[in-house]
Amino acid sequence: MASVTEARDYVNKLKLEGVEMKATKSFGGQELVEITGKISNNGSRALQRVDLSCVFYDPNGQIILRQSAPMVRADRGGLKAGEQKEFRLAFDNVPSFWNQTMPQMVMAGIAFQ
Repeated sequence: MASVTEARDYVNKLKLEGVEMKATKSFGGQELVEITGKISNNGSRALQRVDLSCVFYDPNGQIILRQSAPMVRADRGGLKAGEQKEFRLAFDNVPSFWNQTMPQMVMAGIAFQ
């Protein structure tokens, strides 16, 4: 991963668009929360990995789950400068008593190529 300062400076060059969330029941009755959208790299550096931290809350506003997931991965081609890619994050461990709203999303890590 990049240094904290380097990543903090670059995160402003990343843009999320069309972010949507849906919750569905799996065949086993377990709830699956999916977050989809697009990420754009408006900077000048190629990225190997970008992690997004999602924070889920209960109806009282208390944090019940904080989980990071990769939006961009090297094995899927990374994200070149000026490029936009779709992403899909799936969470199958969100407690049933969550508030059913979009989690707070924070870029948690960036790795440059």
